Amino acid sequence: MKWIFPGKVGSPGGGGEGKAVVFKSKLKWVGLFGLVLSAFSLFTHFLLARYTDGFAVSEYKSSVTIFSWRPIFENADLSTATALYRRLWGPVRRLESIHPYANPRGNYAAPALQTNGFVFVRIRGGFHEIRNSICDIVVVARLLNATLVIPEIQSTTSSKGISTQFKSFAYLYSEDHFMAALAEDIRIVKTLPKDLKGARRKKEIPSFKVPNSASPYFYLHHVLPVLSRHSVVELVVPDGGCLQALLPPHLEEYQRLRCRVAFHALKFRDEVQELSTKILYRLRASGRPFIAYDPGMTRDALAYHGCAELFQDVHTELIQHKRAWMIKRGIVKGNLSVDSAEQRLKGLCPLMPEEIGILLRAYGYSWDTIIYVSGGEVFGGQKKLIPLHAMFENVVDRTSLSMPWELNIMYGREANLVDKYPKTSPPPKVEQKPDTWKMSGPRPRPLPPPPARAKYPYNIEGWWGWVAESDNEPESTVMELRTNAHKLLWEAIDYTICVEADVFIPGFDRDGKGFPNFASLVMGHRLHQLANSKTFRINRKEIAKLLEEVGDNFYQANHTWSTSVRRHLRRDFDNGLAEELRRSKPFSFLSFPVPECSCLRGEPSEVSVPVNASSSSAHSSLHDVLGSMQHCPSWMDADVASSPKDNDSEQDDVDEDEPDLPGAALLFRQSAVSNESGVELSSKEETQMEDQEELEGGER
Repeated sequence: MKWIFPGKVGSPGGGGEGKAVVFKSKLKWVGLFGLVLSAFSLFTHFLLARYTDGFAVSEYKSSVTIFSWRPIFENADLSTATALYRRLWGPVRRLESIHPYANPRGNYAAPALQTNGFVFVRIRGGFHEIRNSICDIVVVARLLNATLVIPEIQSTTSSKGISTQFKSFAYLYSEDHFMAALAEDIRIVKTLPKDLKGARRKKEIPSFKVPNSASPYFYLHHVLPVLSRHSVVELVVPDGGCLQALLPPHLEEYQRLRCRVAFHALKFRDEVQELSTKILYRLRASGRPFIAYDPGMTRDALAYHGCAELFQDVHTELIQHKRAWMIKRGIVKGNLSVDSAEQRLKGLCPLMPEEIGILLRAYGYSWDTIIYVSGGEVFGGQKKLIPLHAMFENVVDRTSLSMPWELNIMYGREANLVDKYPKTSPPPKVEQKPDTWKMSGPRPRPLPPPPARAKYPYNIEGWWGWVAESDNEPESTVMELRTNAHKLLWEAIDYTICVEADVFIPGFDRDGKGFPNFASLVMGHRLHQLANSKTFRINRKEIAKLLEEVGDNFYQANHTWSTSVRRHLRRDFDNGLAEELRRSKPFSFLSFPVPECSCLRGEPSEVSVPVNASSSSAHSSLHDVLGSMQHCPSWMDADVASSPKDNDSEQDDVDEDEPDLPGAALLFRQSAVSNESGVELSSKEETQMEDQEELEGGER
């Protein structure tokens, strides 16, 4: 660097050179300040990236989101004025008169100011078990005239590695909304008083492990005396419920209280509700209806019902290991090895995604139908969903409709978990030979065994890696417990979307204990909220027989077979309700909250249930249930009068010419069907006749 010294005083160039030196010194300070500012900016950005973990989201990122799903449609516009559209997406007209009405009826007193004590509850289980248990425990608190402490959900406690921002119940539901919605039913507090907290820590509080189907007699004659003496009891609910589903007629108001808890008081917390609304908006952004599909393929359910042979390799081994564990603890009464093919024909195994896709295409849904796949766990992974993706272009789930940073906001601020003791294979044991062997003379010795095959990391990584290492399943790590808590949030999102879907179809409706599962709760909520929404209640036994008729050739099934599938699925809108009433309601009231939580608007003759010879008893029982339903209040009937039905336009639409089913045409070979007189009946005319039958509310 060349330094310029100022000239002498009085010299001609001295003043100019001095100004140049000062100017260059200022430039140096400005450059140094810029470097320091840049370093500070980088340091700040690194800190934000390290500690915010997805919370510092820019406005651009929130407004423009890049998803992996790009919808593909055959036609830009979907015609909604055809009989085919109404048959695929329209409501079930026979159930249009059923409307939700869970308000108290008759003499229903407000909660007493003086209660018998506090009821503290610890709930175990999955999403549907937690939801059932909360509804039951509110009814129990009302029955005992007790003050309910906000229940503790064992899967979402701080020891499970979740965010410290939430406390158990608040991890999934809104505490404030829960308390406000039930203020007219029971008294609720967030925590126990200080003296009772200390007694609970010392385990001085009487505790009851409540069975799934405990009767009101059990609470009034066993729990209530203890509650009156100690002013507090602790209830442990391990099996997804603590009160029998069917209550005596004089306790019918308690059934409506269950509905108010499930459908009004249990509101997901704001972050979960906001993300669910965003995903639902993105699903409907194209302006087309969508189907929600819940596979119901969980390891526990497959093990309980003996469906291991429907899978291969490690998945079969995992299911069998779980079944052996259930047999050892008395959950399953039966043999370890079960013929899965026979179980499937009995309707005791879930329908595979491939079979669900075949049914939807046979019913008439086209290849560009939007299908949302729900479920916190799909046993078998994405491999089982490949056939469904091959039949439908627009198959999505929550991961393809949300971004990781959106999920992180929902999870909250979580600590980084690193396994201190990573799972590694034990070192090989070297067999020590005795000294006598070493000192012995020369003699022929066998060759040493070949070295064991090296176990690479990919052989033992993953949640199933223990199968290659041990016969005993290891204890869950903190990271796995955190993932289980995340599954509750995933299922909360799926629950909201399945309830709001235009069409819902379940693959299985039983859990790992033989009780109604997540899909049953969704069907019950849809039956309460909008009874005429299109919900497929599939008879798996009959569907398995239909699939066996075509064997491995159902991709080339003829038109006669696809027509029989459509007729069967339409009949299940009625038969399925009767089966749900018979099979699910005795175990879970929320799976069929009718008629206690509903009412009829209009004439009772509008709710018609056709009776046939094959299921006359089931239909008659359903007809009795719907016939005993009370009429809605006059203010609800006024809304019906203000919106008359346009029956004439619907009838005119049925008479219009309609092309053949686009879904079946792309997957199945169409063939003409001859009627009894020998005249060939085209598929177009037959489709029109089927649509006419559905609109009239009957079957041929």
